[in-house]
Amino acid sequence: MAVFVYGMIGYTLRESLMNRTNSYTEDVSYVGFANYVELWQDPEFTHALSNLLKFTAVFMIGCLLSGLIMSLLLEKGIKGEGFFRSTYLYPMAISFIAMGTSWRWLMDSARDADATGLNYLLQQVGLGALQSDWYTSEAGSMYAMSLPAIWQMSGYVMALFLAGFRGIPDDLREAARVDGASEFKIYRHILFPQLSPTFLTVLIILGHISMKVFDLIFGIATKSYVTKVLAIYMWQVIFDFQNYAKGAAIAILILLMIAVAVIPYLIYVNKTEEANK
Repeated sequence: MAVFVYGMIGYTLRESLMNRTNSYTEDVSYVGFANYVELWQDPEFTHALSNLLKFTAVFMIGCLLSGLIMSLLLEKGIKGEGFFRSTYLYPMAISFIAMGTSWRWLMDSARDADATGLNYLLQQVGLGALQSDWYTSEAGSMYAMSLPAIWQMSGYVMALFLAGFRGIPDDLREAARVDGASEFKIYRHILFPQLSPTFLTVLIILGHISMKVFDLIFGIATKSYVTKVLAIYMWQVIFDFQNYAKGAAIAILILLMIAVAVIPYLIYVNKTEEANK
């Protein structure tokens, strides 16, 4: 498995340094970092990168807040907790491409008499002024695109935070209560600091998911310019434009962005394990 994974990474890196335009080209030569320089001068690439950063910021903040709130509601144990846990986690069982198809209808930009999905719901509850173009708008497309991703991943984040809360010994809470600490201070000074490793894990997981997002956005808006991210652009460059070298360069850049998010976490975990031995 390691040979296959790292072998493919090595092959992709090699292709990103060549000038291959398609699989039939025999006259291939080494061009160094020319493909990478070309990418940074490509307005479509910088547009896709900007879209990806917007999506990542909204997606991560939305998942963290909603997941944390849901875990706080459940962490003390409530009646029907199993039902709520299953309900929150259910979106995880849906594939991104199937969910994208559903949300494409939900976020249809038609308004008033032609409205469907969310715009129709807003109209029916008297909030017609809030009807939106959703993912077809240049300004708000990536923020709208984050909604289905948050909806799907919030339950998973909730489960991680809930496991983190349940892993904190009750003795700590009881000792703080005996000392007269309020519930707010118990969370502020005892529980939340104990959740730091869980918080870091959540950040890493959400970060790498957002960096490689493809199927959700493709399912909703296919190859629309306003919602284009790096993975969509890479797919276009390789299969539509037949520029294998440039596509390989985009793939390597995505890999590097994920590595920036994951490697510090691996170092942290390794140091923690060494310290606990």
